[in-house]
Amino acid sequence: MKALLTLLLFTMTAAAQNFVAPSSPLPDAPSQHRFWTLETKINTGILTGLVATDAFTTQRGLDQGYREANPIMRPFVTRGIGGQAAGSALGFGAGLGTVYLLHKTHHHKAERITLRLMVGVEGAVVANNIFATR
Repeated sequence: MKALLTLLLFTMTAAAQNFVAPSSPLPDAPSQHRFWTLETKINTGILTGLVATDAFTTQRGLDQGYREANPIMRPFVTRGIGGQAAGSALGFGAGLGTVYLLHKTHHHKAERITLRLMVGVEGAVVANNIFATR
């Protein structure tokens, strides 16, 4: 019986030594995508243009007697072009900062969706400003 166990042990050891791992190296870890991809650059450029258009159309609407609907932006836009520029810069910075925070916390899908939503909402605001001040 002892001889049988010894033979079984040697057989298992030899079989384990004959097992060869695949020779291909392990694949590289997926690369971390950069923040400033082409998509991010394009969407940020579109958002920048929309924010500038929003500022222009808001000031034009204020000259025609309209009032700012956003209570957070109202103190900025009622102080003229300088206040409008400051408010727009703060809003743009907060939005882009949020997208960057999502990127750094590895929420890449939410990062892309958030930036696209900001472009869409800002586009709707600009369209509303243009059609309201006709």
